[in-house]
Amino acid sequence: MKTTNLAKPTERQMRWQDLEMGMFCHFGMNTFHDQEWGKGTELPETFNPSSLNARQWVKLAKEAGFKYFILTAKHHDGFCLWPTATTDYSLKSSPWKDGKGDVLREVEEACQEQGMLFGLYLSPWDRHEPCYSDKVAYDDFYCQQLTELLTNYGPLVEVWFDGAGSEGREYDWKRIIGLVKKHQPNAMIFNMGEPTIRWVGNEDGVAPYPCWNTAETAKVSMYTSDMLTWMPETPAWVPAECDVPIRKRHWFWHPNDEQSLLSLDELMDIYYRSVGHGTNLLLNVAPDNRGLIPDVDVQRVQEFGKEIKKRFANSIAATSGEGNEIVLSLPVESVIDHVILMEEIAYGERVRKYVLEAKQGDDWVTLVKGSAIGHKKIDQFEPVATDQLRLKVQEAAATPLIRSFACFYTKTIK
Repeated sequence: MKTTNLAKPTERQMRWQDLEMGMFCHFGMNTFHDQEWGKGTELPETFNPSSLNARQWVKLAKEAGFKYFILTAKHHDGFCLWPTATTDYSLKSSPWKDGKGDVLREVEEACQEQGMLFGLYLSPWDRHEPCYSDKVAYDDFYCQQLTELLTNYGPLVEVWFDGAGSEGREYDWKRIIGLVKKHQPNAMIFNMGEPTIRWVGNEDGVAPYPCWNTAETAKVSMYTSDMLTWMPETPAWVPAECDVPIRKRHWFWHPNDEQSLLSLDELMDIYYRSVGHGTNLLLNVAPDNRGLIPDVDVQRVQEFGKEIKKRFANSIAATSGEGNEIVLSLPVESVIDHVILMEEIAYGERVRKYVLEAKQGDDWVTLVKGSAIGHKKIDQFEPVATDQLRLKVQEAAATPLIRSFACFYTKTIK
């Protein structure tokens, strides 16, 4: 078995990868104008939710098994969901709570109450701010906004830098990332500047397989084929996050849009191809113009969380081990249809090729062949009765270290 100096995650990256699922929340000026990308000319007076309840948003995420919650503090239209000192294009000019409201604070407090980790999205592109055309002036403006968020809210688990609309634009990333490191050193940095996590490259919520944890470049946005090359300080280990809206193609709430809601089967397919491919899933669930998540969305999120628990909360048997061959013995012969594998990624991503086998009499029958395991690999197959399973690693960069080897019967394979 060859050995090599493999890229390894930091402790922060490992903690983040163990979270596995986050809830995204797109809420802002677009919510009140039946649109996805505002022009920055919409009047602040139109932002006026009648029943905003951040606790409802976060409680739903918590009960469905999500571990972190990310809110759009400022989308591309430039409207700020906190009382920023940088511009009047914010809640200060809204009739909501007589201009004294702070959506970020309400979400932050709800996250603290629910034990949910909190993150923020701050769009670099700003269609409202007059100084955006002046690179130096806007870098100052943006850094001031970011500083407000980093110092007045938190602790933050993630800072989300969206590349949409900024194709070809160079921001002062060294300064921007320096602020994050100074004020929120434990926050993950998404995709831009000096990222510690990367965008998977699509808005479908799915990762390719294999989806290795090492990368040197990433796609900037959906609107360009250009690849973004990171700063030299970016670590080699940059795990992916898969973002997807629960309503097809719509990140913000739109009226009469219930027919676009993803089905439970579609959500489970996304789960298998994101978390099940070793990445994190960031599912967007948008509040409506009342400031509440609609009942149909609430029900679907609850169904999703229950289905994941139903399938994978309790294994039939589980083990861990080291080496090219690991055997999992079941208490009694049982029918199984899934195996979940996890590597000890603290020592790098070592497995390059493997096969899963089930004992059938005196023979071993192949169930699945794969390549990457990484943080997690969910394998599903036709139901089989067995009392022993075997993981055979056929190629590896170093001695395989398996954190978990568990089997399940979900009754979902027909």
